Amino acid sequence: MRAPRPCGVCGAAGAAKYRCPRCASAYCSVPCCRTHKERCTAEPERQREPERAAGGRPCPCPAGSPWSVEDILTEDDERDRVPLQKLKLLGESEELRGLLLNPHLRQLLLTVDQAEDKSSLLKKYMQEPLFVEFADCCLKIVEPPEKENILPE
Repeated sequence: MRAPRPCGVCGAAGAAKYRCPRCASAYCSVPCCRTHKERCTAEPERQREPERAAGGRPCPCPAGSPWSVEDILTEDDERDRVPLQKLKLLGESEELRGLLLNPHLRQLLLTVDQAEDKSSLLKKYMQEPLFVEFADCCLKIVEPPEKENILPE
């Protein structure tokens, strides 16, 4: 396991979890990323072919975007990463699709997406049964429960 690095923007010791895809400078948060991005003048290390979304459509990322998820994840973050194949299963789930028809759930998800402090908001929303049902459904799809203590018939 790699020792945490100090943030190259704010200097917070051991807080840098991300790195710039252009110059590999370490930073710790979205605000530090934005600050660094304004100052960074390095050329991108590599240009990638645009990734394809499900169904072969081009990824909705900005054209010519020189970074990918691999560029911002550290080795420590890799264990939390959900493989693309499992994420595609979310789009195929009828149960999940049914839950997302609920306007209240959609509003909760938009609020989380737009929030500065997502962690606190998620803690609050995990008290709401509809949000818990949504989270459980997603987890059941990407991390199916182990079939333990089941005897073959």
